[in-house]
Amino acid sequence: MAHFLLALKTVAPLFLVIFTGTLFSRSKASHGPWVDVLNKYALWIGFPALVIASLMHLDPQGESYTQLILINSAYIAVCMLLAFPIARIFKFSKQLRSSLFLILSFGNVAYLGIPVLRNSFGDEILPVAAILSSVYVFWLLTLGIILIEATGEEGIQPKKLVLSLVKNPLLLSVFVGVAIVVFQIKVPSFIDKTISLFAESVTAVVLFSLGIFLGQNKIGAPREWIRVFVFVVITMFVFPFLLHFGIHTAGLTELQLKATILDAAMPLGLTPYALAVQYNLETKLVARIVVLGTLLSVIIIPLWIALMG
Repeated sequence: MAHFLLALKTVAPLFLVIFTGTLFSRSKASHGPWVDVLNKYALWIGFPALVIASLMHLDPQGESYTQLILINSAYIAVCMLLAFPIARIFKFSKQLRSSLFLILSFGNVAYLGIPVLRNSFGDEILPVAAILSSVYVFWLLTLGIILIEATGEEGIQPKKLVLSLVKNPLLLSVFVGVAIVVFQIKVPSFIDKTISLFAESVTAVVLFSLGIFLGQNKIGAPREWIRVFVFVVITMFVFPFLLHFGIHTAGLTELQLKATILDAAMPLGLTPYALAVQYNLETKLVARIVVLGTLLSVIIIPLWIALMG
């Protein structure tokens, strides 16, 4: 119990920012495209700055991240492919099956995951958090979209797929950060400080935006949330538990293991919701999973932190 309370205290400031955003969304001041503007700032400026700041000071002779990338890639791919047997067993529609490609595999590893990891374990975990976020984004925008388009009516659009990767600022920032380390580029101090300013701003911005998003969603009837609750339990507890059981002796460092499990236990993120809207999937279901998962993460995330010590 003491470990749980300590973990809860660690992440409490993050959820207070989300709660502030929710209250703000109920006021007249929140009318307009607040979520869209704040998310664009985070996607195009804040998170790329945080990723670059996390990677540019890495020691190229330091710890290896190969095992971390391979394990998480395999986990994401397996979760996505589980949509096929699950949809067949429960006789889900094609639309819901396509939604499961997103629901089962992609947690909020950037907007919520990075702040949680940073608050819980300090700045030393930021390189791991940045790499994990990039791995999740890469597979979401490649395998995830391929599966959705391959099982849809229009089929796969390679040009659109390549553009979504090339134009993704999170992936681009990883390449920039790695290039700075590999080629030993000396970044002027004023540029370094500018990047740090943007990096330090993004946590409050994205959490506040997430709170506004939660406050803008209608509650609906209780019976409509039963299926939502089941998916939240599966993705935030069952899957991460099986992952932890399978990889606790896989050779990851302590921080890599904890970051992997915590990212796997994150609630569904806003990017899958945006893709669900784009591909005309089960948008209401996806939105409610985002809402309920984020609310329950106040308890589930500290529980995972406590379980892992």
